[in-house]
Amino acid sequence: MEIQGTCDTQFDGLREALRRNVESGEDLGASIAVTIDGAPVVDIWGGWADADRTTPWERDTITNVWSCSKTVTALAVLMLIDRGRIDPYALVSKYWPEFAANGKESVEVRHLLSHTSGVSGWQEPITQDELYDLPFACARLAAQAPWWTPGTASGYQAINHGHLLGELVRRVDGRDLQQFVADEIAGPLGADFRFGVDRTDYGRVANVVPPPPLPIDLASLDPDSVLVKTFGNPPVDATVSWTDGWRGAVIGAANGHSNARALARIQSAIACDGTVDGVTLLSPDTVALIFEKQSDGMDNVLGAPVRFGMGFGLPTPESVPYVPEGRICFWGGWGGSQILVDTERRATISYTMNRMGAGLLGSERSAEYVSAAFDALRA
Repeated sequence: MEIQGTCDTQFDGLREALRRNVESGEDLGASIAVTIDGAPVVDIWGGWADADRTTPWERDTITNVWSCSKTVTALAVLMLIDRGRIDPYALVSKYWPEFAANGKESVEVRHLLSHTSGVSGWQEPITQDELYDLPFACARLAAQAPWWTPGTASGYQAINHGHLLGELVRRVDGRDLQQFVADEIAGPLGADFRFGVDRTDYGRVANVVPPPPLPIDLASLDPDSVLVKTFGNPPVDATVSWTDGWRGAVIGAANGHSNARALARIQSAIACDGTVDGVTLLSPDTVALIFEKQSDGMDNVLGAPVRFGMGFGLPTPESVPYVPEGRICFWGGWGGSQILVDTERRATISYTMNRMGAGLLGSERSAEYVSAAFDALRA
């Protein structure tokens, strides 16, 4: 199986890993990108965009990148922090007064950014279609009580992260999250990223292939547990990403559609102290906020140790051993998509794919690719 695109010889091992996995069928179709100083040194893709192997994965193929979307959503809020429009240490209720209800008066903006808000999902039953109704879904979140004391621990805001942060963007800026990202991030950087998919782009979407079942049976757990309430309301089903409803919605936590090139391009701004190719998204001082540790311990939802800064995960060797220690921030999407930013090497590493792997914090393939990329960067 031929791998398309460009790849500096330093990263031949990364190209070979992708070729091997596509050839074996471990990867169906995928793209990988690496930038250094904002310039692409790896931009490769290969395999198939569909499970029937009739449509090749092309240069402009996009797919649902799941929680890699969260890194773009966080970037939008960090940009408003940088512009002095949002104070990360201010109460959320300063910008969203209704959010103070029911014991959430102490929740700060940084708690939303770091998954420590105590609001990792919806308390009342909510349908998939109701998730797409942002005013309805956000009002529900504002009205409910926190599930643990805000700021004391993380609990992964799996689906509602974009509702929480997106509502902040809307309240402060006036534009919704999708429009803000289009105008202020994707547009200026020429990055092929958006929440949802325009119908005119349906033809270049690689539908995800659902992963093996989660290693946990939600039905066997306490229905009042934070994990069950977060992942079970509504139940998670990867095939929802194939639907018009999902594609037409703005789910800032999970329905970004993109490829590795675009994710690496966007986050290369962080790798380069906030400015890439003359486009300034953040100041170095705001970039530093990302690395201000907000939590470090067992996550109430993921059931694994995770360190969170403001908007991104930080290296956590116990749970994500392939992300080395250092001034690195990252996050990944369900099934294995990844975006990592190494500010010391001024590099980004990204991987997107359609065959979803097992695991909640990356997959065996994402670990292999990230490790190969770091081996090359260290060489």
